[in-house]
Amino acid sequence: MSFPKQNDFIDIHTHGAVPSPGIFSVETLMAHDNRKPVETAGLAYTSGIHPWNLNDENHDRLLLHVEETASYESVIAIGEIGFDKIKGPAIDLQQRTFEEQVYIAGKLRKPVVIHCVKAWEELISAHKKLNPATPWLVHGFRGKKELALQLISKGIYLSFWFDFITRREATPLMKSLPVDYIFLETDGSGADIRFTIPVITNTPDGIGTNNAFIIIGVLSLIGLQCFPDLFMALVQPFKEDLCIEHFYFIFAFIALFPPPKPPTGLWMGLM
Repeated sequence: MSFPKQNDFIDIHTHGAVPSPGIFSVETLMAHDNRKPVETAGLAYTSGIHPWNLNDENHDRLLLHVEETASYESVIAIGEIGFDKIKGPAIDLQQRTFEEQVYIAGKLRKPVVIHCVKAWEELISAHKKLNPATPWLVHGFRGKKELALQLISKGIYLSFWFDFITRREATPLMKSLPVDYIFLETDGSGADIRFTIPVITNTPDGIGTNNAFIIIGVLSLIGLQCFPDLFMALVQPFKEDLCIEHFYFIFAFIALFPPPKPPTGLWMGLM
């Protein structure tokens, strides 16, 4: 399994990723495209059936593709899968296919990346019914604060599209969320995730406050590498105030995708 390097910016959900220095991208393999993962530095993959591309005729073929690709070590999650009441097949087919893929994820001990449009009741009901063995991540979240906190209370992670998170109306939502449950994504837009996080952390109305947090981020990485246990004990009371310097995206990544072997060094400090 591929992991981000210490200073990498994490693009948790994208399409058509091009390997770039300093960026760790999670590329989405859509089952209907029939693509297989290719071992590439700085890239990991998810594999799943998107509800837009699902129908009764292709269900079995697409599910078989997911079963085959999910076992690759570089495929770190199942997705994007989920529910869409605007575009997609009958909701019962979506629910059945979602449950089948969650089962695959549980069998392989891999998280689930979720697409959800106007189907939050279905998603929450599925989480209660399935009691999943692995974490879920909702990508492209644009809902209200109450819904975000409800999902997080169930242990569900959230990913935000870079354009949404930089809007003024998103500020109250972002300030209300625990930073170790959120990610950023470009979703195949071609944007550079490296330029998004500094904009957020340095905007007066953004989640961060000022450039001092860049210094804190550097010191954090040094602290994690040299004395992880002491550093984590010291930083825990102030975690909410440190906001989303990219150090915390790595923190959340390791929580969502734990190493298969006992962690050492930096990863031990993040567990």
